[in-house]
Amino acid sequence: MPKKNARRKSTRRQPTAVKPIALYHDMAVYENFERCAPRIFEVIAKAQEAKPNVPRILYFDVQGHRNSENGYDRDAWEMIKYFLLDVALPYLAELHTPMYAAKNPRRQINDVPAEMRIGYPEGEEREFWYDIESLPLRTREAKGSSRKTYPTKRAIMDYLGIGEECLICWDSPVERAHVVPASLGGSMDVRNFALLCVDHHKQAPDIADAESFWAWVDYAEQRDSGSKWLRVPEEVKLWVKAHGGRTEPVDRGEMEFLAAVQFELRHLHGWSEDDFAAVSWEFMEEYHRVLDAATGRHFAVEKKVSTHAWAYHVARLRLADRSV
Repeated sequence: MPKKNARRKSTRRQPTAVKPIALYHDMAVYENFERCAPRIFEVIAKAQEAKPNVPRILYFDVQGHRNSENGYDRDAWEMIKYFLLDVALPYLAELHTPMYAAKNPRRQINDVPAEMRIGYPEGEEREFWYDIESLPLRTREAKGSSRKTYPTKRAIMDYLGIGEECLICWDSPVERAHVVPASLGGSMDVRNFALLCVDHHKQAPDIADAESFWAWVDYAEQRDSGSKWLRVPEEVKLWVKAHGGRTEPVDRGEMEFLAAVQFELRHLHGWSEDDFAAVSWEFMEEYHRVLDAATGRHFAVEKKVSTHAWAYHVARLRLADRSV
């Protein structure tokens, strides 16, 4: 007979630890701080929506973004040294970067903001943007390069951290594409090059602003992302679709030149209908009809949608700046 005061062995199951969800973001060479930071929060918000309150571990890597001393440039340094630690880590359980690993010393915050906006200290905004009045050369490399010859594709691949494939669509063969053309003052520094397939090299803008070039690559990568999956095994496509991704290219059809410029101004440069109305777009349409029907190349320069869209955007900013 068991003793009356003997404790009965509990049959209740002990709670099992919740398996954390792993998140990954590679800061692509075309992402600057302003594009990368909100995307980190998009990843965190989607994880919270899919698996509420589950511990999150973010693995963060960097593609390119090297300075002349082979350290990180300002965009990557800001992300790793400040933003991820000070802003993102409270919404995570753990954080892993190329420089350190960190655990959240407090409880993970699960009230993730729906939207995050990047701002700059008052009076310092100009430092971060293209000087629209002087139209200067703006490169990513802090120090000029005296190199006179093209870097090899291997050197560019090593800098970008990719194989011999287009940054936008993963296609090959690829060409060495200047970020800022040599004719506009661009250097032969490896950081002033991208690897693009023939088609995307033909589309890329010829402009003096490196950040706007990379912004275009970022936009084109999202616009044409479906084309990346053409050569991928079917089981991988099915996995991507099951997790909410898209593997089909978007067929925009043959878009007239002006319509393509308008599309890019809307989706890359954020133009609204008011912006189009303010620049007398009907006149511009007629101008381009004449240009298309009765003119050829100007100074041997082929028309590029991306170059024209950038020029229209900067022109609008210049006019708006002068009207203030």
